[in-house]
Amino acid sequence: MYDIIIIGSGPAGLTAAIYASRARLRTLVLERDTMGAGQIAVTEQVDNYPGLLHIGGYELGEKFREHAESLGASICENDVERLTKQDGVFQIALADGTTVSAKSVIYAAGTSYRKLDVPGAELPGVSYCATCDGAFYQGKTVAVIGGGDTALGDALYLARMAKTVYLVHRRDAFRANAALQESVKQTENIVLVTNAVPTAVVGEKRVSALRIDHNGQPEELILDGVFVAIGSVPNTEPLRGLADLDAHGYVKAGEDGITSLDGLFAAGDVRTKLLRQVVTAAADGANCVASAEQYLLQNEKRW
Repeated sequence: MYDIIIIGSGPAGLTAAIYASRARLRTLVLERDTMGAGQIAVTEQVDNYPGLLHIGGYELGEKFREHAESLGASICENDVERLTKQDGVFQIALADGTTVSAKSVIYAAGTSYRKLDVPGAELPGVSYCATCDGAFYQGKTVAVIGGGDTALGDALYLARMAKTVYLVHRRDAFRANAALQESVKQTENIVLVTNAVPTAVVGEKRVSALRIDHNGQPEELILDGVFVAIGSVPNTEPLRGLADLDAHGYVKAGEDGITSLDGLFAAGDVRTKLLRQVVTAAADGANCVASAEQYLLQNEKRW
């Protein structure tokens, strides 16, 4: 039986693995994707992680992973099917049919892309990852849907290769940070389309246009691809009925990571918090291990 099982191998989970390994706790990290590092891996560039200026997201994720493994962290690829707790022990049923047990769990499974819910959204040419698929649109016309940091960052990235990038946002003002907004406004081939709501993706075998409701009027943007960046949904399905979640599905937990279920701690983007960034995810991972250590010490006679 493990002292801690960490579910998720993004910055929160890997930081937790670093701290747990240093604390000499018997620890296992469960990850969904082989050599995964969370959504940071598909971020082209990270400019706000202290001490590592202008580092690629994938490179930063690899540094987290290398650090954890260098300290002896055990990382296993397997998806979590079910999580239960009985007689003070967590039982985690995995996709391969096996079950692992632990005295405590740090849940850091992150979030998934929120899907575009309009007709045609499943057509080839609709993407949720600009850095993964942007190279296919050299000299072509694309749209980015969204108004946050990710959407504007995607638009800037795509503008380097695409002929035209429509930035489509449902409001008249963007939510992204001021530096990104300024960069977007200074990029000539980014066309701002505000107060616009997508109504359909058009195409036969591939995307050929995006229909929008623009200031109350129907319009059609002729283009080759659509990139969606409209937020994320937390991967907390295994926790339903086990720990308290908010109305959006995020785990209710403070900076200490303590949830409504003793021995279960939440770290990173899955928990209720104001700011979801790499630096706050890393802090969550460290805090959760500190909380877990206290829990294990207080309950050591139970096992």
